[in-house]
Amino acid sequence: MTSSPNPRALDIPALAGRLRAGDRAALARAITLVESRKVEHQHQARELVQLLLPFTGAALRVGITGVPGVGKSTMIDTLGSNLIAAGHKVAVLAVDPSSARTGGSILGDKTRMARLAAERDAFIRPSPSSGTLGGVAAKTRETMLLCEAAGFDVILVETVGVGQSETTVAEMTDFFLVLMLPGAGDELQGIKKGVLELADMIAVNKSEGDNRARAVAAAGEYRAALHIMQQASPSWSPPVVLVSGLDNVGLDDMWKKVVEHRKIFEATGELAQKRRDQQVKWMWTMLEERMFARLRSDAHLRALLPELERRVAEGALAPTLAVETIAAALGF
Repeated sequence: MTSSPNPRALDIPALAGRLRAGDRAALARAITLVESRKVEHQHQARELVQLLLPFTGAALRVGITGVPGVGKSTMIDTLGSNLIAAGHKVAVLAVDPSSARTGGSILGDKTRMARLAAERDAFIRPSPSSGTLGGVAAKTRETMLLCEAAGFDVILVETVGVGQSETTVAEMTDFFLVLMLPGAGDELQGIKKGVLELADMIAVNKSEGDNRARAVAAAGEYRAALHIMQQASPSWSPPVVLVSGLDNVGLDDMWKKVVEHRKIFEATGELAQKRRDQQVKWMWTMLEERMFARLRSDAHLRALLPELERRVAEGALAPTLAVETIAAALGF
């Protein structure tokens, strides 16, 4: 079995140069470095991201969500193939839940996006969260920057549409697309208001064939729901469109609206402000991760925490005092 190279010997400037030249192996190596939990790897990852930062920011970052079964993967597979045919380079990053047993991604993105995975100008990467959504957010942000530095001009960030993943993805992208199913009715009752507030556009997927009439009715329901909500920007009213990822219908028009949104937000300065806000949010997220990493790695704290948790659970110790004890151990 071949041993891995000494991480201390890794030439970060050379890796950055290969990545900038479009070396896919270098990109994969860089992402693995960013995702590593080893302290020496994390230092190298920070150096790498800092080196590449001047070459990032030009890509169009689109978050895509929808409940399981809405057809996200089929739609992304078709949309990504369309964009590549139009001359774009497309990276798909999936914010996945993790296997509770292995910590690995439980969604097989490359098998669900077979056509896109075969494209030379496509890159698909799942991001297992290992139970910490904040952690996967930080890693996905860094991976997004690496892909941009490698020349990908469209970044699609997919979330499975459960828990807080929608908010997390919306906070790292320029445009947030929500996929819905035909037949609003009962489905509309189950939509989380927060998701509609995040949406820059709603696309009713699977609107082909016998579903068409139901899709049209659903679109009307979604438009009515959006109409009574306060818009996030005075420059943009989220449209509702009908698409079929399976039959490649409506996707070109849908993408034109994404591009239109980009042009408007660039002109008003809202895109630049949004990105600035996201950078600050990213900083605080990473600080929180660093603090939790300290909790996990400090031997004294690891020994202290189970006893504190037990006493809090039994009502023998107030949570506020437990926090004071932990903070004191951390030197706060």
